[in-house]
Amino acid sequence: MSSDPWGRVDEQGTVYVRTAEGERVVGSWQAGSPEEALAYFERKYQGLEAEIGLLEHRVRKTDLAAKEAQVALDHLKAQVAEAHAVGDLDALSKRLETLSGEIESRQVERRAARAKAQEDARSAKEALVTEAEQLAESTQWREAGDRLRALVETWKGLPRLDRKSDDELWHRFSHARSVFSKHRKAHFAALDNEREHARQTKEKLVAEAEALSGSTEWGDTAARYRDLMAQWKAAGRAQRDAEEELWARFRGAQDVFFQARSAAFSERDAEQGENQKLKEALLLEAEAILPITDLKAAKAALREVNERWEAIGHVPRAARGQLDGRLNAVERAVREAEDAEWKRTNPEAKARAAGMTGLLQQAVDKLQADLDKARAAGNASRVAKLESELAGRQALLDQAQKSLEEFGG
Repeated sequence: MSSDPWGRVDEQGTVYVRTAEGERVVGSWQAGSPEEALAYFERKYQGLEAEIGLLEHRVRKTDLAAKEAQVALDHLKAQVAEAHAVGDLDALSKRLETLSGEIESRQVERRAARAKAQEDARSAKEALVTEAEQLAESTQWREAGDRLRALVETWKGLPRLDRKSDDELWHRFSHARSVFSKHRKAHFAALDNEREHARQTKEKLVAEAEALSGSTEWGDTAARYRDLMAQWKAAGRAQRDAEEELWARFRGAQDVFFQARSAAFSERDAEQGENQKLKEALLLEAEAILPITDLKAAKAALREVNERWEAIGHVPRAARGQLDGRLNAVERAVREAEDAEWKRTNPEAKARAAGMTGLLQQAVDKLQADLDKARAAGNASRVAKLESELAGRQALLDQAQKSLEEFGG
């Protein structure tokens, strides 16, 4: 009989292994010595020990799935429990039990990690949905559209949730995108309508602008072009190609008119410059009438100046006020002389002035007589009143006598 600390071989060749629960038969050996038998069964133990070491490494050092690790662990536990091997099987069992706890801990960690990943994914998707629903009401069409496309790509990169939750969130997300797309399509459809209306309006404005380009009614036509420009701005923009083509035609028609007007004004300005020189020379003649010594001769000379003045025509606007002002000064001096002569020789006015002077003299004389009586009677209050009335009438009388003197009487 042969033995070692973990097993023995009896005289019949039966091989035993020692465990905490006692000995158990692991096999028989008839072909050789008991030492060879123990060595054989010890090699089987070493094989089990190597398999357990490999599983320990895979569990502790790799990302072996918990389910796969559990299957391998259960298989090794069964092998150790029924092992036909000689060695410290209890130690192997303890190692497997320790490994079982590690696998279970990993399962718990991984379940927690999956739960956290799901919660993170849920939070991320809810945030995407919230942002998408906010963007659904945006009118920043390009920026919001780009952002919604980016949100879709972000969604694709997130883990799926449970089917119900994932479907509900996706429905809200998809609905928000649909609302935005509907609003954007409606906006651009309305914009297309507005642009088409603007194009039709501007076609009419261009047609009128082109029809006016040959006009020589400079003031009215220029004013009309200003109206057309105001209508152009109010019409809004057409599609880009149509807008550029219509603007080129509209601007071209204006250029034709305003260039023609500019040429005409240049010719007119040259003519008006000559007119200014003629009127300046004529003003010297008009101003020579002053001072007036012979009213009849002055009036005749002024009539001749006015006739020649009107015949000369327009002068530059900048000079017009000064030239007219100088002529008006001569005309005003002649009118004032004429008014003075009329006033001096008007018999009706002279008679009215004499009559008024007589009436005022009578009133003054009566007030003076009344005043003398009041003074003689010692009536102070009546004296004061009559003195005041007399002073007023005397002032009017003095003025009337001065006017009468102007008539030479």
